[in-house]
Amino acid sequence: MMRRIDLRGTAGSGLDYRTALPRAEFDIEAALHVVRPICDDVRDRGVEAIRDYSLKFDGVDVPDIAVPPAELTEALAQLDPAVRAGLEESISRLRATCETELEHDVVTDLGPGARVTQRMVAVQRVGLYVPGGIAPLVSSVIMNVVPAQVAGVPSIALSSSPQKEFHGRPHPTILAACALLGIEEVYAVGGAQAIAMFAHGAGPCRRVDLVTGPGNIYTVSAKRLLKGIVGIDSEAGTTEIAVLADDTADAAHVAADLISQAEHDPAAASVLVTDSPRLADDVEAQLDKQVAVTRHIERVRTALTGPQSGIVLVDDIDQGLAVVNGYGAEHLEIQTADAAGVAARVFNAGAIFVGAFAPVSLGDYCAGSNHVLPTGGCACHSSGLSVRAFLKSVHVVDYSRAALAEVADHVVTLAEAEDLPGHGAAVRVRFED
Repeated sequence: MMRRIDLRGTAGSGLDYRTALPRAEFDIEAALHVVRPICDDVRDRGVEAIRDYSLKFDGVDVPDIAVPPAELTEALAQLDPAVRAGLEESISRLRATCETELEHDVVTDLGPGARVTQRMVAVQRVGLYVPGGIAPLVSSVIMNVVPAQVAGVPSIALSSSPQKEFHGRPHPTILAACALLGIEEVYAVGGAQAIAMFAHGAGPCRRVDLVTGPGNIYTVSAKRLLKGIVGIDSEAGTTEIAVLADDTADAAHVAADLISQAEHDPAAASVLVTDSPRLADDVEAQLDKQVAVTRHIERVRTALTGPQSGIVLVDDIDQGLAVVNGYGAEHLEIQTADAAGVAARVFNAGAIFVGAFAPVSLGDYCAGSNHVLPTGGCACHSSGLSVRAFLKSVHVVDYSRAALAEVADHVVTLAEAEDLPGHGAAVRVRFED
């Protein structure tokens, strides 16, 4: 089912593993030509343009893009109690980790009367995007909202695609999760037009300072296009999983985990890296067995057989580590002997799942980690969504006259070295009689 890439014997050859492994075709630059006129139109025509695109892309006319708070309350009241319990557990666990990572002000005293404070300030207004096209990602409501709330963001708006089945509203489970978290400003807008609405403001939605959340290539392209007009968390696109495994791994577990991410999207990437040809064969057999009975068989099969997925054979775990570090997966599972030791040697991954009992699905819902993660190899320079994304640091400089006098000559000298005499004069004037 999955193609094989044999990298055995290439260790030390200089082969660039970033390009040797399968990667989803995710041409953001090409998609910019599609989203630019959409974003410009929303900027110029506001809600009227949004309604036109909702009709064109979602097949539904949305007279009022704002979801009334009463509908959120009703959705929560009708929510399956078991689903509510799952959401509450997910919220509790993520809130606990977010509160632990919350940064506080740091004060540095450099001498008598010389103090610099790094003050942590919450972004004042954020727009959270929750995909709702192929699947209603209610878990993404939690992953976006909880860190923003813990950071202390005072104004939070959330948007998700209008659903024809639900009369132009987002999926009821998404609305229920918003109510559960106390989010009252919710919009039935999807895709690039939602990002443009947040960036420029439209109708009842005031412009925001920061947009977060994953999406398809058009949503991600809109975030890239509008970056600078509005802040963004990252360019998180179609999901991907890599599993680094040896002959101690259970083939049924590995196959199930590859399928779990493949069911997100036909373009999802599922990659197995192993030094065990026997495990590769056993996983293939398990995939044939498990895919045949999965609910979204066509979507899964398309993803697993696509150019972005594959089984990669390596000489040993050392080479396997070089491969997965080069790939920089959104989700990386380590299913090897001494999985914790191997995981400690990974430096490029959105999130690392250690051992047989930490599947990616756990992280999608109830691990206490965040599932909004860098994709497309961006884990080499970017992090997943966290409280930090909703905070900014501001240096507060508080010097007395005596403290300034202590460094005044240095400031003047350095200003002259840069041929900026006005800088030095701004210090000297404070000591003239």
